[in-house]
Amino acid sequence: MRFIFLRRHVLLRGAVVAGLILLAGVFFLTGLSSRVAGVLANLDREVPIYAVDTKEKKVAISFDAAWGADYTLRLLEILKEHKVTATFFLTGIWVKKYPEMVKKIAAAGHELGNHSSTHPHCASLSQEEFKKELLENERLIYRLTGKRTRLFRSPFGEYSNSVINTARSLGYEVIQWSVDSLDWREAGTGAVVDRVLNLIHPGAIVLFHNNAKYTPEALPAILEELQKKGYKIVPISDLLIKEEYYIEKHSGIQKKSSP
Repeated sequence: MRFIFLRRHVLLRGAVVAGLILLAGVFFLTGLSSRVAGVLANLDREVPIYAVDTKEKKVAISFDAAWGADYTLRLLEILKEHKVTATFFLTGIWVKKYPEMVKKIAAAGHELGNHSSTHPHCASLSQEEFKKELLENERLIYRLTGKRTRLFRSPFGEYSNSVINTARSLGYEVIQWSVDSLDWREAGTGAVVDRVLNLIHPGAIVLFHNNAKYTPEALPAILEELQKKGYKIVPISDLLIKEEYYIEKHSGIQKKSSP
């Protein structure tokens, strides 16, 4: 009887061990499958341009305009004083409310970008709804300024493959940023200055908002320090690579394709 009990015990232990090994194998394969799926999904993932791969000390300054215009004239004065041309991403609701300001931005020679018509969560829209957002704003801006917009920045920084591919099909390059001033938090002038200067790098695209409280106070110090360090400040279109390029999937950095 003792022998039979021991034999059953050994068989039971063997079954348990085999079961654990099988279970571990299942978990391993499942994990491996998940990792493979993740890699494949990442390869298929479209990304906008966050920054540009360049050894030149060049950066781009951009402003999103979706609410208010209290500080916009002062920003234009500061940019003129420092001989800087920036990129302004305008929403249609802002364009309708401040048409004269739109004309002033364009007349000052700044680049105009499309920031959608109504500032929606674009990734939740159908393709036709999203196209309407882009095209309606494009027409508004063109009627006021005679300028076409070729750059698009998605509201809230949200995007999807559909958003990016649809924008590109309409002739737009989708632009994010690599340096966020976080000026909308209104943490003070020093916080904006320190953050931008600490994060700046060649090929950076810097995000500001035209109606953030401390941006007019922070901008002169930022521009002066950048120029002192030898940075050339250009519109986003002048920063972008014009030859064949690709966008690095994990970083969003635009890089020149190998010959």
